[in-house]
Amino acid sequence: MYTISSQAFSLPILNSLINEELKIELSDEVRQSIIRCRNYLDKKIATTLDPIYGINTGFGSLYDVRIDSENLTKLQANLVRSHACGTGDFVPESIVKLMLLLKIRSLSYGHSGVYLETVERLVAFYNNDILPVVYTQGSLGASGDLAPLAHLALPLLGEGLVWYKGEKLPTSEVLDIFGWQPITLQSKEGLALLNGTQFMAAYGIHCLLKSYKLNYMADLIGSLSLDAYDGRLEPFDPLVHLVRPHNGQIKTAERICSFLEGSELMLQPKKHVQDPYSFRCMPQVHGATKDTLSFVRNTFVTEINAVTDNPNIFITEDKIISGGNFHGQPLAFGFDFLKIAMAEIGNISERRTYQLVSGLRELPVFLVDKSGLNSGFMIPQYTAASIVSANKQLATPASVDSIVSSNGQEDHVSMGANAAVQAYQIIDNVERILAIELFNASQALFFRTKNTSPFLKTFISSFRLEIPKVTEDRILHDDIEKSIRFIQNTELESELLFN
Repeated sequence: MYTISSQAFSLPILNSLINEELKIELSDEVRQSIIRCRNYLDKKIATTLDPIYGINTGFGSLYDVRIDSENLTKLQANLVRSHACGTGDFVPESIVKLMLLLKIRSLSYGHSGVYLETVERLVAFYNNDILPVVYTQGSLGASGDLAPLAHLALPLLGEGLVWYKGEKLPTSEVLDIFGWQPITLQSKEGLALLNGTQFMAAYGIHCLLKSYKLNYMADLIGSLSLDAYDGRLEPFDPLVHLVRPHNGQIKTAERICSFLEGSELMLQPKKHVQDPYSFRCMPQVHGATKDTLSFVRNTFVTEINAVTDNPNIFITEDKIISGGNFHGQPLAFGFDFLKIAMAEIGNISERRTYQLVSGLRELPVFLVDKSGLNSGFMIPQYTAASIVSANKQLATPASVDSIVSSNGQEDHVSMGANAAVQAYQIIDNVERILAIELFNASQALFFRTKNTSPFLKTFISSFRLEIPKVTEDRILHDDIEKSIRFIQNTELESELLFN
């Protein structure tokens, strides 16, 4: 059980919550903050005639339409229903669960004016894996992730669809299973649920966690390829990197040296003076991605520990302020930087694969005996190249775009939600590219008479239990899929990922 308190979420905490499938609860401090904020808002509504945006007014360009007090509850339900117009693919259930968690986190600070009962129902959904059906398309990433969060909120009303035990079911059926009644949203609650960046933020956390793992795997697989290619270790000497002391560059060189410690292949005399950039410049390229990950990490960790709905309620100062914390520009930039940085991990990986199959360094052409009769590893490189090209297209920045909405009231938007989905696709693609490189590196090492390092030998031995040597042509799709699953199933400790 993890208790949501004033302690900030971090990537290691979220990694543990996800991997250990921990249930959550609200601390007494959080519960009291939510209650105090709601009590303040109820008193304010009862004692003021002033318009308060989204509480007793319409939304967006309808901000100046006053709503009678007897219709405040209907206003909130109408908001959720009218905004639930997402389309496209289903958001993966793992990301929907993160959306629930991050919405609970944002509401827990006591600046949103929701009732405790509403937040506790979200906690119950999370703990029981009742995951609203949400769609990938519909958010401009500015007025909050309105359409996705409307679909996230619909089940509170007993409406919409949810995933439960592997099935897509009407929410009403699942509420009956648990004996729960729908929530009747009160003033401000629908707006608090729909305003916010939890669609973008959930994608961001998922992408960051996977990117950290894949960056580690890129160092590891790149080390295998370097050894299989009979590469040189000198470019990883600390002296080289201390005179250009980018943190990621230094860390990558240290890690690769550690992976290759004790390699017989690395110690044997070399006939060549230099290696191609895709091997020699791994510290500079992989390291630049590491440094970008650090920037993006700071952006998203700040965001998931923030209040991003509107308006914000400040009890001590006796203020309800309509601002713009829902605007996704920081996240949109973060996604675009992440897209570019991770696409380059795939780009350089494919170049190493290309070098391995080129018949150089006493390796057979296309890494197979009797080439000609056998095509060997010719076409996996094609596959990797096609994915790299797709990533280049997806990596085009989304954040430089904007479009006017809501009759001109919302006249600049971030497009961060589009960037989020693109980042998700790129990172999955990078996993596939690395899986192809791993498959090639394993095959290349079969043609070497000396051993790689003890660490890498243990790693590649496990891989070969799944994928043996290719001695003659076979359906390599199956091997690539096994290689992808091998990377997915390789578990890494948080200390290796985030430090």
